[in-house]
Amino acid sequence: MVRLSRAETQERNRAKVLAAARDEFARRGFREAKVDVIAERAELTRGAVYSNFPGKRALYFAVLADLAERAPRPAAPPSDPAAADVLAAFARAWIARLPLATDSDGEDARLARDLVPEVLADEHTRRPFAQLMRVEAILLGLALERVRPGRRLVRVAEAALTTLHGASQLAAAAPGFGEPFHLVTACAALLDLDLTDDWPAEPPLTTQARPVSEPWDPPPATDLLTGAAVRPGDGVVAVLGLHRAAAFEEAVRAGADVTAVLVTSDPGELAPLARLAVADLRGCLDQAIAAPARPRLRLVCDDGGALAAAAGVTAVSDATETAVRVEAGRIVARADGFGACHAAAVGPGPGRSSGG
Repeated sequence: MVRLSRAETQERNRAKVLAAARDEFARRGFREAKVDVIAERAELTRGAVYSNFPGKRALYFAVLADLAERAPRPAAPPSDPAAADVLAAFARAWIARLPLATDSDGEDARLARDLVPEVLADEHTRRPFAQLMRVEAILLGLALERVRPGRRLVRVAEAALTTLHGASQLAAAAPGFGEPFHLVTACAALLDLDLTDDWPAEPPLTTQARPVSEPWDPPPATDLLTGAAVRPGDGVVAVLGLHRAAAFEEAVRAGADVTAVLVTSDPGELAPLARLAVADLRGCLDQAIAAPARPRLRLVCDDGGALAAAAGVTAVSDATETAVRVEAGRIVARADGFGACHAAAVGPGPGRSSGG
């Protein structure tokens, strides 16, 4: 018999707990699910469950994130669609996941229906979730801008996501309400609305970047937008707590090659929530547009803090906002606080002035 290492044993136990928890949450829903039953299903002790997950809610988020990330990737969509076609295809992919009146008690519906109520029940999860919704809107907006360049389309994306999230909640409360194809048409029509969506040349609160010369030796990480392993190179690396997760757009709008590194003071519970939000969006984008994320953007959930530490951020919280600029394999500029992403993208460094 091959003897497993401690890490291998922990990974095997974690997988067993996730599988058992998925069955229990699907059968009884989040509120009625019992950790003791999950442990029994996994053939582990209650303590073994809590050694892998800090609580039942953290386990629930991890189950949903694992399912979203493991969902089969679709065949590549048309490579050169119109923006309205992209938004319609995105909406169709979203609507296809919703329960119908005839299958509202299906397993997937039971698994996901407690997510929003559980998020809303606690400010600890509600505030990060609000930022993650802004991240979703930025990512969808950037994808739309690839096929309709010339204006910012994040407000359009926000309106579409508001419509679709509302449809999700109604599908859980009143399965069969509404005509799905009408929702798709309504989302596509948002592109023709005159939604004010100006991006300021300078963020209203701006810190200053300072020149530095520091080594840059990042560990490998997983890009949530592609599922591929990455090792960030030159460009802006933005280390952002989940209360400031959307701030990476400042560097994107400044034209930088961006790696957004999401960190949190509660990786056991909030990191799976972040992974879930991005994986859900990616699943729909994959069916709407090839290479859904801008080529100059990577998004990493750094639940262990290793990538943040490589950027010189050794203590993280949900309010963290630090950005560094990497050139020729070294950190040449650093900024902290509100406006850090913009400052690192345009601020001082070799051959640059403070004006960018």
